[in-house]
Amino acid sequence: MERGEAKYPENPHRKTNNLTFCAQIGLRIMAMSTAFAATWTIVTAKQTLVVFGMQFDARYTYSSAFKFFAFANAFACCFTFLSLMFVFSSLRRGLTPSSFFLLFLHDLFMMSLMLSGVAAGTAIGYVGRYGNSHAGWMEICDRLKKYCDRVTASVLLSYLSVVCLLVLTVISAGKSRQI
Repeated sequence: MERGEAKYPENPHRKTNNLTFCAQIGLRIMAMSTAFAATWTIVTAKQTLVVFGMQFDARYTYSSAFKFFAFANAFACCFTFLSLMFVFSSLRRGLTPSSFFLLFLHDLFMMSLMLSGVAAGTAIGYVGRYGNSHAGWMEICDRLKKYCDRVTASVLLSYLSVVCLLVLTVISAGKSRQI
């Protein structure tokens, strides 16, 4: 029995390919779910404040940076789902270096989109939390704590999605170079 096992060792390339498929699927699901959660969190972040009998609303639609942040997350979620379907459809025939190159371009574009969206959300969120004394903008998070906490959670989820897409970009770039 030992002679038969030594005679037919496991193919290391097949083990690496299985690991790559698992990483591709797991990271794409993670990136998609965190982008969806970030989108849902920012879209549902609303708070009303009454000051001297006047009502003030805080919503993501009042800021163009938060709108861009929400749409970037939504697009990344949808297109990451499509790339996940591409990976699933490629399981039978295997991913070739040209397929990995297409995934690399997709992941690079999605990561760039998400990074620009999260940068915009972080910038306006920072101004909302700490204000800008030079421009005369006061912080609002001391009065709208619930809204600011939800926006912060959304931005953190989006950063996690960016990290997943970065790792996917590196994996796809490395696999596209293999012959």
